[in-house]
Amino acid sequence: MSRFYQSNWSEMPQLDLDHCQTPQAVRSFVIATYCVLIALGLLGNSLLVLVILRHSELHNVTNILIVNLAFSDMLVGLVCLPLTIAYTLMDHWIFGEALCKGSPFLQCSAVSVSIFSLVLIAIERHQLIINPTGWKPSLNHAYVAIGAIWVAAFAMSSPFLAFHVLTDEPYRNLSHYFPDYGEKVACIELWPSDTSKFAFTTSLLVFQFSCPLLFVFLCYLRIFLRLRQRKKMLPTGREGGGNGVRASHMKKINMMLVAIVAGFAICWLPLYTFNAVSDWNPTLLLHCQHDLIFSLCHLTAMLSICINPIFYGFLNNNFLKELKATILRCQCNPVEEDFENYPLSTMNTDISKGSLRFSCKNSSA
Repeated sequence: MSRFYQSNWSEMPQLDLDHCQTPQAVRSFVIATYCVLIALGLLGNSLLVLVILRHSELHNVTNILIVNLAFSDMLVGLVCLPLTIAYTLMDHWIFGEALCKGSPFLQCSAVSVSIFSLVLIAIERHQLIINPTGWKPSLNHAYVAIGAIWVAAFAMSSPFLAFHVLTDEPYRNLSHYFPDYGEKVACIELWPSDTSKFAFTTSLLVFQFSCPLLFVFLCYLRIFLRLRQRKKMLPTGREGGGNGVRASHMKKINMMLVAIVAGFAICWLPLYTFNAVSDWNPTLLLHCQHDLIFSLCHLTAMLSICINPIFYGFLNNNFLKELKATILRCQCNPVEEDFENYPLSTMNTDISKGSLRFSCKNSSA
């Protein structure tokens, strides 16, 4: 099963290596796209975490969940993507037995936490909008929920520790014709039976994709319907006053909710479909295009680490204001330190700092 990188060697026949070789232009495109995703994903999520952690007024339940989402997405970018690039484009495993077992475990855990975080955010928003006067989760509830999803993610990913092994089996026949393959090994899943492998595949499809997608869809559907109902209740015309602005704002929120659900489904459906087909009926996949199809499906899934910061941060006006303030503060702080080095009186130093902050704000206008 491919999961998060190509490891399906045992189910693939011996191929004509020249005939099945991926064109260099395609390989270059895949590498470049992965690198762009890593850069954008790490940058966007790092800024999201930085802004929320630096501003105490942003320390609420929703933003704590968003920080957890961003952290798991950064883990995906740091662990999933680099090793996926290497193993998909190389024809053997070079990272040792520890990473053979640990890498897929961490990858699956990070992906699970990222997806489960989306569910928690949807549930929290649902509670605030659908039942605003009812029970509201506290920060302690958020921390407990975050701990629970990490434990659940580790438990769900634990089979990778047991059933990922290093073996030279895929290269034994090739080594007679290509001596360079004699000492190469592959990192593959070796299950005790097909039944257990299919059961694990099905459990990932259900609990890592289908159920989370259903929860997110239902939560945002109810929010969508409630906001649309409120929009219809707003007076129109002269009596409406500023209700036109509120209606426009609600329309934007509804469009955002649709985009979040659609983005979740579009990003993850191809990879989970590929993994299911790869396990249940691998003959349906074209062997020579197997790695290329996987790479395209995996790239689509990894888009999520780039769009999550956009949906949950950069499209939020308050976040953009705090980001701008953080950038200005970082630009001004070094100059403030220079002022403090001069032997000025307390009064003059305070005036200098105040003038400096004022000039920084003006310069940004």
